[in-house]
Amino acid sequence: MLLALCAATIVFSQEFRLAGLDPSQISQEWGTPQIDRSVGGNALTIGGKVFEHGLGTHAKSSFKIDLGKRGDRFRAEVGVDDEVAGSIASIEFMLVGDGKSIFQSGIMHAGDAARAVNVSIAGMKTIELIVSDGGDGNGWDHADWADGTITMKSGTPKSVVLPKEKAVILTPKPARMPRITGPRIFGARPGHPILFTFTATGDKPIAFSASDLPAGVSLDSKTGMLSGSAARGRYPFEIMAKNRRGSASRNFTLVIGDEIALTPPLGWNSWNCFAGDVDDEKVRAAAKAMVDSGLADHGWSYINIDDCWSIAAPGQGRDADGNILCNKKFPDMRALTDYIHGLGLKAGIYTSPGPLTCAGFTAAYGHEDADAKQFAAWGFDYLKYDWCSYGNIAKDDSLPEYQKPYAVMRKSLDKVDRDIVYSLCQYGMGEVWKWGEKIGGDCWRTTGDITDTWASMSGIGFSQDGHDIYAKPGNWNDPDMLVLGYVGWGPQLHPTRLTPNEQYTHVSLWCLLAAPLLIGADMTKLDPFTLSLLTNDEVIDVNQDPMGRQGRRVAQKDGCEVWAKPLEDGSFAVGLFNLNETPKTVTVSWDDLVIPLDAKVRDLWRQKDLGTFNREFSSKVPRHGVRLIKVTPS
Repeated sequence: MLLALCAATIVFSQEFRLAGLDPSQISQEWGTPQIDRSVGGNALTIGGKVFEHGLGTHAKSSFKIDLGKRGDRFRAEVGVDDEVAGSIASIEFMLVGDGKSIFQSGIMHAGDAARAVNVSIAGMKTIELIVSDGGDGNGWDHADWADGTITMKSGTPKSVVLPKEKAVILTPKPARMPRITGPRIFGARPGHPILFTFTATGDKPIAFSASDLPAGVSLDSKTGMLSGSAARGRYPFEIMAKNRRGSASRNFTLVIGDEIALTPPLGWNSWNCFAGDVDDEKVRAAAKAMVDSGLADHGWSYINIDDCWSIAAPGQGRDADGNILCNKKFPDMRALTDYIHGLGLKAGIYTSPGPLTCAGFTAAYGHEDADAKQFAAWGFDYLKYDWCSYGNIAKDDSLPEYQKPYAVMRKSLDKVDRDIVYSLCQYGMGEVWKWGEKIGGDCWRTTGDITDTWASMSGIGFSQDGHDIYAKPGNWNDPDMLVLGYVGWGPQLHPTRLTPNEQYTHVSLWCLLAAPLLIGADMTKLDPFTLSLLTNDEVIDVNQDPMGRQGRRVAQKDGCEVWAKPLEDGSFAVGLFNLNETPKTVTVSWDDLVIPLDAKVRDLWRQKDLGTFNREFSSKVPRHGVRLIKVTPS
């Protein structure tokens, strides 16, 4: 009997590899989690030591594991992967059990030896593996949980599955009567060709007309295309749209001066869906889909080719006169832009200030004048200029070296007889938001590349506070593209990993930030929910407001944030955001907006008036969700 009792008390612990859990539930800001490999796809290596097993992630990242209170110990060796040796990477690894910190590595850098983790997890329901960016951004932050194991007293550890949400469409369907959409202001330079298309929803056909157009400017009543050129000046006029159901009018201002991109660009970019798989056929399909889907009726206009259109073979990317050549995937670039323009849209191109683009194709170094001239001759209206290989040319990391290549291309663009929106893509180095305007940029990337995860999108979006003082019409902070719909960075696409609530947060925040809105999805696979996110005119109007103010954070408490953007009519667009894992009530006080005690509130996603409220407005907001409202002082 005594022997039987002793046997009954024996506990047989079992060890489970961290790499055996489901890595798809890891939320991280860049890349895809890797089993037994680094986030870059190489063997796990920390401080010269190679590890056979583990997880490769990227800061910022979070991985929640359910132990069911049956865990015993967690062990691992952590550090920055050697694949980024010599970089500025800085990372801190943390382990949280049931909301309490049980391990912190301290800040680690590239080249540091691995640090051991060996902690008790007894009695804990859940643990969370966290990698922070060390407080200096996530550049090169490749993080390894090497030889990670979980010892269980019984049962098995399980990845905490992220909540599933129903994709609820909030955007009302457009009325059958005309509604004029898109920007209410447009800028062109004196004597340059004007390329702008008025847009409207409602039953087709729609006829456009305008009063008091400036001399030299004409309007095509069937297409809504504005064309011609004009002398320097500010020209307000009324635009009208009429169909068999009724008519609509709207005030519009044409500004001929030194600034273009008076509202943030609205359009599409090929990189986040096709990357190196892009070709002429896919770009044409994207342009056609922008029209056929109805997106163009809401003001979306740019069709931008990203990397991989030029020739990759060294020394073969230019003709005898130094003109850049297209690769075989783009047989006739001028024919492509003519097709895009014929749909009432605009065309964008990409290159780099170094000798090669990010993907290793011929770029602009030493040929800036020739390339700017060629882009204009092809008919492009937008240029994304990506740092990449110029890092091998720059003498150091000084501000003058960051600015130099962008100033050179600015001078080249100024020599051509065409307005080309100039997008500086250099990931926020040297605090580009402080000097992008001086260099002649129309917009500038403030961050590294975005991916379709909550950690990436929220980490980028909510870090933009404080940049608002540098944004204005013609100069926009760019937190990177929209990661909605089918994305994939190559031939294999997948639906965005953002939940529906996170997608509402994504679009709402980018509109409050007055950010360029560039769709990164396959335009031929836009489902009704994704389309509803991109075709809400009251939400888009926040982004396109003529005053051009960028929103900022006005309140922050308990994982909830309130952001506000002043609008031209004296009202405020306000986002009530919940960054927590459970629903929360979020409140905006009229004191935060510095407005009188009474104000009218309108739900912008639902396009519905909510009434007049005294002193404040509160709303229950779901996990990772938002309530976007317009607050108008009474």
